[in-house]
Amino acid sequence: MGRKRYAGLALLGAAMAALLGVTPAWGECLVTGSDYGVGARAAVVMEAQSGTLLFAQEPHKRLPMASTTKIMTALLTLEQEDLDEEFIVDPKAIRVEGSSMGLREGDTVTLRALAGGMLTASGNDAAGAAAVRIDGSKEAFARRMNRRAKELGMLETSFVTPSGLDAEDHYSTAYDMALLGRAALRNPVFAEMVGQKRLSLTYGNPPYQRSLLNHNRLLSLYPDAIGIKTGFTKTAGRCLVSAARRDGVTLIVVTLNCGDDWNTHMALYERYFPMVTAQELRPKGELSLPVTGGEAPEVALWATESPVLAQVRGQEAMIEEKIFAPNFWYAPILEGDIVGKIVYYKEGQPVGESPLAAAGTVRAVAPPEPPPKKGLFSWLKER
Repeated sequence: MGRKRYAGLALLGAAMAALLGVTPAWGECLVTGSDYGVGARAAVVMEAQSGTLLFAQEPHKRLPMASTTKIMTALLTLEQEDLDEEFIVDPKAIRVEGSSMGLREGDTVTLRALAGGMLTASGNDAAGAAAVRIDGSKEAFARRMNRRAKELGMLETSFVTPSGLDAEDHYSTAYDMALLGRAALRNPVFAEMVGQKRLSLTYGNPPYQRSLLNHNRLLSLYPDAIGIKTGFTKTAGRCLVSAARRDGVTLIVVTLNCGDDWNTHMALYERYFPMVTAQELRPKGELSLPVTGGEAPEVALWATESPVLAQVRGQEAMIEEKIFAPNFWYAPILEGDIVGKIVYYKEGQPVGESPLAAAGTVRAVAPPEPPPKKGLFSWLKER
C-alpha cells in the first residue's frame, strides 16, 4: 500500500470526527510550534528513542484508557520467570465481562499464553488470570502496576484493574501511555507479540493450539506499523496506543477517546515521520590501541555496531564521543577481540554505544634469550 493515500487523512479524520460527534481539540506541533488538532480528547506523538514529544493535545488530561491498560499487565506478565510453566487458571479470575481469549474453568495455560491473549484478543480473562497467578489477587497486582508506573515516570496514572474495564480512579494520560508503550517495546517478547497479525497460542483442557487475531487493524492498514494495543469501553471511547518504524525512526502515537483512530494515527505518522531524521553514530576518526610486546606497536580498532540516533530536523545537536579502553594491551591480541567501547553523548547524555574490537592480529614477540652463564673454567681462562 503506497504512502500517498495518507496525504489527506488529517482532513478525513476531522470530517469523521465531526460526523461522530467528537469535537476536535487543538494541540501544538512541538517541532514547529504550529497549531494542529485531531478529533480526540487527548493525543500525543512521541519519538521512541529519546522520548521527545513531537505533538501534544491535552497530553496530561486524566482520562480512562480502557484495554490499553493491558500494555502494563502484559509487560509485567512477560517479565516473570518461568513463562512457559503450565498451571490451571483460577476460576474466579476469568469470570469477567467484555473481550476474552476464551478461557474456561479447568483450562491449563502459561503466563506467555496469557500475555499473548491480552495483546491480541484483548482478553479480560487473560488479564485477570495473570494478575491472580502473579500476585494472588487483582488488587495486589494493581499495586504492582502502580509501582511500575511510578518507575516509568507515569506520574498521572492510576491503575485499579488489570484489564482496563471502567473503574473509579482508573485513569491515565496520553503522555503517560506513550511512556508505557516506549518501555514495553524494549521487551523483545512483547515487541514480537504486538507486531503479529495472528498469534498461535496453546491452552485449554487439555491444551491445544489456537490462532488469535490481533485487534490492531493498523498492522494491516499501515505498512510501517509494528504494534501496540487497542482499547474501548463506552466511558473511555476508542483508545489506541500504536507504534510505527520507518528508516530507523520509531514513533509512538496515542489517542484517547478518538472516534476515527485508525485514520488519525496514520495521518499523524505521515505528518511527523518527515520531521525526524535518523543518524548512524560512528567514530569521528581512526582509532588504535598501543600494544606492548608485539610484532607491531599498535592495533587498529573498529566499532562493531553503529547505533542510530533519531533527531528532529533542524534541531540536530553536536554529538560527542568518549573511548573506554585500557591505555595499552599486552600481546598477543587477536582480530575481533573486544578491548573496550565507545559511548556517544548528546548534550551530556549517552545516546548510544558500541563495543570496540581489534581490527587485526598482533602476535607476541619472544624476548631475546639471556647469554649463558659462565662457568668457573671459562672465568679462569679469561683471566
